[in-house]
This record gives sequence, C-alpha cells and structure tokens, in this order.
Amino acid sequence: MAKDFGLDEQYPLDFLKPDMAFPAPLTFWTLRYVTFKFICDKGFAILCLPFICLVALVLWVLNPFFNPGPLFFSQHRMGMGGRRFNMWKFRTMNLSPVQARAHDAPLEADRITAFGGWLRKFRIDELPNFFNVLRGDMSLVGPRPDAWGHSTEYAKRVLHYSDRFRVRPGITGLAQVRGGYADSRRAVQRKARFDSFYVRKSRIKLDLHIIWRTIGVVLTGFGGR
Repeated sequence: MAKDFGLDEQYPLDFLKPDMAFPAPLTFWTLRYVTFKFICDKGFAILCLPFICLVALVLWVLNPFFNPGPLFFSQHRMGMGGRRFNMWKFRTMNLSPVQARAHDAPLEADRITAFGGWLRKFRIDELPNFFNVLRGDMSLVGPRPDAWGHSTEYAKRVLHYSDRFRVRPGITGLAQVRGGYADSRRAVQRKARFDSFYVRKSRIKLDLHIIWRTIGVVLTGFGGR
C-alpha cells in the first residue's frame, strides 16, 4: 500500500494552501528508471494496439444501439510543463453543446449512457490513451491529466498540484488506485497529495506497485465514475 512508502506522514491533508508555480521537469531519474519507463510505455502501447482496434470495432457496431454518437471523444488536457495536448477516449456520454464543465461543477452523471457507464467502470473508455502514450504526450504511470480549464484553476488553488507538471501524465497513477474518482475539492486536494508523492518518490518499485493495483481497479471497477 502507498502508506508503506511514507505517504500519509509526509503530506498530511491539513497542510494545504495555494501553489501556482510550474516546476521544471525532473532531472534526478536514473538511466535505469528512464529506460524502464520507456520500455513499459512503448511496449504496453504496442501490445495493446490490436486489442484496442478490436474493442473499437465492437463499439462501432454496438454504439448505434446503446450509445448513439461518435466513437471517440477528445479533450484538451494539461501535460508535462503545463503543455496542452488532446487526450483521446472512447465516448461514454451523450453529446452536449457545452464543451467543458466548470472546475467546481459536479460530474454530469445524467449524460453518461448506461453502456458508457459500464465502459467507465472498467476503464475501457481509457484504452485510446495508449495512442497518447505512443505520441509521447503521456506515460503508462503518472498523474492522471485533468481538463485544461480545471488544471488552470487547480494550479492556482491547490497545494502541490503543480508538482504533477514535472513528469508526463499517466493512464494510471497513485491517486487513481488509492483514491478513485476526484469529484470534490477535498478529493482534488487528496489527489494532488498522492500525485506529488509520486513525483518526488518515483521509482521502479512504485511504478510496479501502481500497475499491480491498477489490475485490481480494472477488475473490480473501483472508483469508476
């Protein structure tokens, strides 16, 4: 568990205040760890491509009946160094004329289709993220990227939030396997604490821990929204 790495003692939830600066990318990673990250990122992404194509084909057939609309959904997210990129997912919500909800607005659960909810519960909607990994926008493990507008606000208001911009965002991360979906200010603060810990303590052992926990999250649907 993350507590084994000293997380709860190092970043208590009570010690929170605004933190806006975008720190420089990390420089302390060893060549061994950088090589491990590269192999995991590109290896997993390439291995998953046939499966993603198969899932896309199945969804293309089923969507007209259970989830009418486009197959894919893309959204501007904030990545390493505060850089903007388009993150791709399988669409799970009904189309809306509003492009993005406010950072402090609740999740529009009423827009999630029944079929889309099932995709979200088991994280199937996130499979196209591997295309972002191949492009170099994301990593397999890292802080989960937030929408551009949300990140801009959180960086102004939440302590340690900007630490995440020192590394590439991830498909899965410590906050996802420990805290689930962040749908409140306190949850965002907690997510920032987890992400900051990952950035400061990132190493092979912690990445493997997160990957192993992610398997359980996918199988159980923990924290899916």
